[in-house]
Amino acid sequence: QVQMMESGGGLVQAGGSLRLSCAASGRTSKSYGMGWFRQAPGKEREFVAAISWSGRSTYYADSVKGRFTISRDNARNTVYLQMNNLKPEDTAVYYCAAREAKVAVTNQHYDYWGQGTQVTVSS
Repeated sequence: QVQMMESGGGLVQAGGSLRLSCAASGRTSKSYGMGWFRQAPGKEREFVAAISWSGRSTYYADSVKGRFTISRDNARNTVYLQMNNLKPEDTAVYYCAAREAKVAVTNQHYDYWGQGTQVTVSS
């Protein structure tokens, strides 16, 4: 089993930045593809960004391209989401996820999920 713990959420004004972190613990000796998803009130959970085990492949939703950057530090078992130029429509609970494969995917076929961290962007 792998446990995921997100941190770094909060309240920020439009145009501001936040960096989310997700630390994995437990059976971290395997190679995991990682992803970030978000769920706004009254909406379904949606894909935000994903990164392969090596970090060489990254994927982004069109809505965040050019503003968000996903990265990882395998030595720390941590994945990051740098969010710049935040907009009110980015307000959501952000979840990180891991899948037991070196590749990452943009759908929700992940094996482990965190509890989420709230990001609120005021206008």
